[in-house]
Amino acid sequence: MIPNLFKQNEFIKKSGVTTHSYPDSIISEQFRTIRTNLQFINGVNKNQTILVTSPGHSEGKSTIVSNLAISLAQNKDRVLLIDTNLKKPALHSIFSMENTTGLTDVLRGKLSLDETVMHTDIGRLDVLTSGSLPAISSDLIGSMAMFDLLQKASKTYNIVLIDSPPFLELSDTQILASVCDGVILVVKSGKTDTKKAIEMKRQLDLARAKIIGVVINEKQN
Repeated sequence: MIPNLFKQNEFIKKSGVTTHSYPDSIISEQFRTIRTNLQFINGVNKNQTILVTSPGHSEGKSTIVSNLAISLAQNKDRVLLIDTNLKKPALHSIFSMENTTGLTDVLRGKLSLDETVMHTDIGRLDVLTSGSLPAISSDLIGSMAMFDLLQKASKTYNIVLIDSPPFLELSDTQILASVCDGVILVVKSGKTDTKKAIEMKRQLDLARAKIIGVVINEKQN
């Protein structure tokens, strides 16, 4: 059974980085609730890596993870947000950043993590965009280089949040989920196919990934 720690949170369509633009809004308060739930789960432990994923496209995953990252940074945590969706990256657009270099350049050994991370003016939040998109990218996300990157990042940051590709579309996402400290599932009310959500849960269980909660996006009354 999927933990329902985040089940009743509701989010408006195309809210963008509401937690930064409207910190006193109801939406921002709901992200603070998620932040608090994460703190209860992690206890006093820091240096956590958390994967945020969904079964398919357009379910709000990138918006959710971006607002969560901002909320955590506003709470004085040092946060790194990584875009591993190499086919359809979104974080550079959300944060109005260049995407000429990034994750793929680190994984290929062309640049270091320090050379590619971009700083923001939002609390203590840094962003690692997807970087230049290779013709064949499926083997990068589940590589040893990715594991090494996460190990290094977790020593520098209090929490590393990962915006993943749609879970059912890239097998390497399952490998990535298995090496993270926790996984948050994002499903969209009225859009996410129930069978796909169940299959995603089954595959995560097979990978022995630690599912720590589910966020229902655009929950209907």
